[in-house]
Amino acid sequence: MEKAVPDPEVVKQLKKFFHRNGYIRRVDAVRRVEEGQLYKKGAEVRLVAESAAELSEIRQLLKQANFKLARPFAKDRKWRQPVYGVAEVARFLSLVGKRKKKRSR
Repeated sequence: MEKAVPDPEVVKQLKKFFHRNGYIRRVDAVRRVEEGQLYKKGAEVRLVAESAAELSEIRQLLKQANFKLARPFAKDRKWRQPVYGVAEVARFLSLVGKRKKKRSR
């Protein structure tokens, strides 16, 4: 069953959070073949929240966009909200677009 297209304002807010300081972890296909079940890393998007209130806002936006909510975790005095799974990561990126790489000076 295909998920409904989320409200454009929800997408706009998710895009803002992702492009500010979110990041992607992709599956290393070569390593997966070489190590098999020992390599457990999967596809993931992480949105970074500066505070618990911001984390709550991010989680609400993800819920409104019909993403399955994973457990957030603290790292470097900030919160990370992951979105797991190849299909979910692809859907997320199709909504918000890929992050632009920072220019080196």
